[in-house]
Parts: sequence; C-alpha cells; structure tokens
Amino acid sequence: MREALREGLTELRQTLGELPKQKSMAIFLLANMIYTDGLVSLFAFGGIYAAGTFGWNTIQIGTFGILLAIAGSFGAWIGGKLDDRLGPKRVIAGALIILLLSVIWILTVDRDHVLLMQVAPPVPGGGLFAATAEKVYLLLGCLIGMAGGPLQAASRTLLIRMAPKDRIAQYFGLFALTGKVTSFVGPLLIGFVTWATASQKAGMAVLVVFFLAGLMLLRRVRD
Repeated sequence: MREALREGLTELRQTLGELPKQKSMAIFLLANMIYTDGLVSLFAFGGIYAAGTFGWNTIQIGTFGILLAIAGSFGAWIGGKLDDRLGPKRVIAGALIILLLSVIWILTVDRDHVLLMQVAPPVPGGGLFAATAEKVYLLLGCLIGMAGGPLQAASRTLLIRMAPKDRIAQYFGLFALTGKVTSFVGPLLIGFVTWATASQKAGMAVLVVFFLAGLMLLRRVRD
C-alpha cells in the first residue's frame, strides 16, 4: 500500500508539473471547473427558485425534475450525434450559450411577467403548470436539461482528445477533481448574494458570470 501511494503521488506530481507546458489543457480544466460549478448550482437551485417565484409545492417541483431528466436524456442523445459531426468543443460552446441565454431569460420571468410583458399569474387550484409564466419556466428548464447532458459528455470527449495517450487516467482524475473541488462555490455565492440583496433574481444572476467565464476560457482552448 505504501509503495502504491508513493507511486501514485509521484505520477500526480509529474502530471501537475506538465500542466504549465500544456496551456490549452490547463485552460480547459479551469473552464470545466467554472462551468461545472454553474451547472451544478443551476440544477440545485432551479426548483428552489421556482418554489420562491411561483409557490410550487413538492409535487410540482418533483414533476419539474422528472421532465428535466427526460429532456436531459434526449439532449444527451442529440449531443452525441453533434459531437461526432461537429466536434466536442463546438458542442460545449453551444451548450454553454443555451445555458447562458436560458438563465438570462429566467431572470425576466416572474409570476405575472415574461420578457417584461404582463401575463396572468398562477391561481390556486389552476392546474399543473397552468399559468403562462410557469409554462415558460418549464420550457426553459427543459432547455437547460437538454444542454446539461451534452455539456458534460462533450467535455469528457474533449479531454480524451487533448490528454497525452499515456496519461489519460491521470488527466481524467484531474478532470473529476476540477469538477468537484470547488462545487460549493456556486451555491455559496448564490446563497450569499440572495441573502445580501433579499432577491432570488440577484442570486440566480451569479450563474451568468459562471457560464460566460467558462465560454470565454473555452475560446482559448485549442483542441
């Protein structure tokens, strides 16, 4: 066990030491860390935001989650086809643009407004997702679900294309680490901004920064 640990730590140091020489890989790992934080936070707070905005109960939030999972499966299938045809970097960029635009659109939706246009608000006993604003939010949630699958899958494809063939396992380890080591940052920032401003919209607006930063870093990656 001691020998295995020593060998593993030695290889880890070697891999980390190579990163400065592989700027595209280092930038990609940083981009993945940022946009993965944003995606995790979006999935974590999507239902909470809906509960605060529309007053959704457990059944509505649960149904919303199921529909997102179905949309995610469909999106992952489409993303795989696009990955084969266009390449993983373009798929990641496209998914990030969809996520970015969806979050911006969500910020314009509340109980009685959609894109600054007034609509009829939800009424008690009005049926599942009966109000216009709820339907728009559901549509945006499905778009987010469809973009989330290809984003994660194409990121792994891009890593395989960029990593040295004899160190793919080590780089997958770093990839997994960058996707988890800062996963608390997004929820923490959203919670802090929401608390400081007493506004859920201000808290969700933090996600715009995450996806925009990830997209800008991705542009500097050479695949």
